[in-house]
Amino acid sequence: MTHQISRGAWLAALGTLATLAGCTWVDLTRAGEQVRHAQATEVIGCERIGTATARTKDRIVVARNRDKVADELLILGRNEAARLGGNTVVEQGRPENGAQVFDVYRCAN
Repeated sequence: MTHQISRGAWLAALGTLATLAGCTWVDLTRAGEQVRHAQATEVIGCERIGTATARTKDRIVVARNRDKVADELLILGRNEAARLGGNTVVEQGRPENGAQVFDVYRCAN
């Protein structure tokens, strides 16, 4: 028995995948809301308290939108920084394979 997928069903499936590829899957916690994203030049005089490594899916059958993945990684980094007692994160580099490392600081602001 051979099953054929109609063109409409195929297009609907592709549309669903495209929508999922652009979705954001993580939420910023209340504590994470208190953590700001800064550049390295902005944390001179702050106390470095550690690092936060953020990971998320960068592919769901197809590659996800790069900006959405970067947004999620920043959210996860801010959430983790708050858990560590920090109030500022600085990216160590660009996202790679759905992961990014942040330096975590406690600044007087």
